[in-house]
Amino acid sequence: MKTLTLDYLERILKDNTVAIRRSARLQPAGGAGDKIFPPTYEGGQYALEDRIIDGQPKHCVLLDSVQSQANRMELSLLEAHRSKDINLPLVEVDFATAGLPEVGMITSLDAPHRLADAILRDSLNNGVKFRSSAEGKILDTATLANATGIFGICPTALLFGLWDSAGPRGGMGTKFQRVLVSELFGVEIVPGVRPSSRLDPLGIVLNAGPIYATSDGGWTTNGSDAIQEKGKPKLVGKDGKPSEINHGNVTPSTKGNHGGVTISHALQVTVISIAALRRLRFPLDGTTNLDVDRAARVVLTALGLCAATLSIEQGCDLRSRCLLVPDPGYPAAWELVRGDGNSEAFTLSATDACTLLKDAVAAATALGLPWCKESLILTPSEGLAALVRKSRDLSMQVSAEGN
Repeated sequence: MKTLTLDYLERILKDNTVAIRRSARLQPAGGAGDKIFPPTYEGGQYALEDRIIDGQPKHCVLLDSVQSQANRMELSLLEAHRSKDINLPLVEVDFATAGLPEVGMITSLDAPHRLADAILRDSLNNGVKFRSSAEGKILDTATLANATGIFGICPTALLFGLWDSAGPRGGMGTKFQRVLVSELFGVEIVPGVRPSSRLDPLGIVLNAGPIYATSDGGWTTNGSDAIQEKGKPKLVGKDGKPSEINHGNVTPSTKGNHGGVTISHALQVTVISIAALRRLRFPLDGTTNLDVDRAARVVLTALGLCAATLSIEQGCDLRSRCLLVPDPGYPAAWELVRGDGNSEAFTLSATDACTLLKDAVAAATALGLPWCKESLILTPSEGLAALVRKSRDLSMQVSAEGN
């Protein structure tokens, strides 16, 4: 099995390779038969569907969506950048400058819409609205035929996709498709049940209530000390039960839609579209050069491989009670997929992927392609900072009232 080198990757971008893929088979960390918990969607439902696998329909459940996988890969890149394993162009908004140190720094790898996110739009670049600054105006003119500017300040937007729908052109704003797509799902699922119960060590019983709300956000069993509402002491919650303040027993039950599932196995499928990368052009000074285009595409391919391998090697802990590990009986490998459908396997570790990215960036910048080595630091506008403060105050108020 070949090891992916820069020379090899450069040849791939010139030949008839259309994609790079990896299909990994995983099992629950607890072993076969251990229950795992998928994400829940509206109404507390799991995303269930039938898929054709090995020629047969299999009942499956989504364990991690394309969007969620992208977020995990972006966070892996951010961690590698902060630990100096790689160097990435980033746009960052420093909320500490607005007296919000608890928010900290929001980067173009954190923001849901990347470079086109409203957090960046509503921030300032040296006192100027970001979208009115030279860097922000890049979004106004970026196209498939001119992706150079975005490559220089936010290359991950070209990899994970971008739509400038919040910009001045609305739905007609700059759009780049996802080049890197990954998804994780469970196969041959059996729904489970979720028992719930609690034994209160204090022995507090239902009839110990009712519980009333007090003006300081607390509670009392004495109606005369409670907030008065329509001439009556105000109950905590609907009925003033001790359970409303997290006291008392919980009757054992197996009701609910969040009982998890058991699976025969999970599959993680990751694809980098080389065909999509070939549609991108990177002109310098208004002139397109094939060698420059290829060098930029090599960087983006290496960046995608780096994001995926870093995320894979950091483990697959998706959420509480959903930790997956590779199935040793089915070793995964990266594959090049040719235009005729044939494939060729290669190996790549996260360490090698980081080195590959560094080498690719060095080759690209030597040809004149931009690659910002220092982050572009923005500050939140007064309006954005005020909106964050008000939202936090209201959340605390609602939380206090709920208690």
